[in-house]
Amino acid sequence: PSTTTVLLPPPLQFPNGLGGFTDSGREYAVVLNRGQRTPLPWINIVANDGFGFQASESGAGYTWAGNSRENQLTPWSNDPVSDPVGEAFYLLDRDSGIVWTPTALPIRVEEASYISCFGHGYVRFQHRSNGIESDLVQFVASEDPVKISRLRLINRSSRTRRISITAYVEWVLGFSRIVNAPFVVTEVDSETGGIFARNPWNREFGSRIAFVAWDTPSDGLTCDRQEFVGRNGHLASPVALAIDGQLSGRYGAAFDPCA
Repeated sequence: PSTTTVLLPPPLQFPNGLGGFTDSGREYAVVLNRGQRTPLPWINIVANDGFGFQASESGAGYTWAGNSRENQLTPWSNDPVSDPVGEAFYLLDRDSGIVWTPTALPIRVEEASYISCFGHGYVRFQHRSNGIESDLVQFVASEDPVKISRLRLINRSSRTRRISITAYVEWVLGFSRIVNAPFVVTEVDSETGGIFARNPWNREFGSRIAFVAWDTPSDGLTCDRQEFVGRNGHLASPVALAIDGQLSGRYGAAFDPCA
């Protein structure tokens, strides 16, 4: 099996050095090889009538419901340089302790390549490093206010692997994370194990409940961002994954809220 970190992109039409159209114009692909970055975040919008998300070529972006400014579920950024992340998936090799992400942010593996495909109603992120090939597809249900992420892993190494997957969401539930974060209340659904979040301080959308759920039971969770990221920490190296410890299951009010 191949352990190369270079993915062969599909044939590109009208290439510009970083990307081009594929499949007769049905997709636009951005190909980032070693040392390559777009000059600004290149984004795609995926939405139905009342719900949607934005995704950049690096995997950064945010999700909203009802109003893309007043009811951000996760953080929106207009920073043209850093493209900060408020939603992420992490992969952890349980044997070596190496942590990486299936998207170019928040953890960039410089010797590897990343392919982002923007289509009508979906985004797709392809990556290969540490002997694992990942394929992340994200889309919105045609009518329901739900963002769906499907992550597929393929073992390209010659040995059995033990890989943990961690999903991270940073709650806003309003127009500004700094303003709204102190009022966000989280809880865990006893039947599904999913995480609920609400912001009763939001005058217009305070009765709404946001949620994160998985198709299989989770092994651990927390709604306290400081526990996951660490004091003065960064999403490029969350302390909870560095020590590979059991998450506390903490939820409620008065936390720096996440899921």
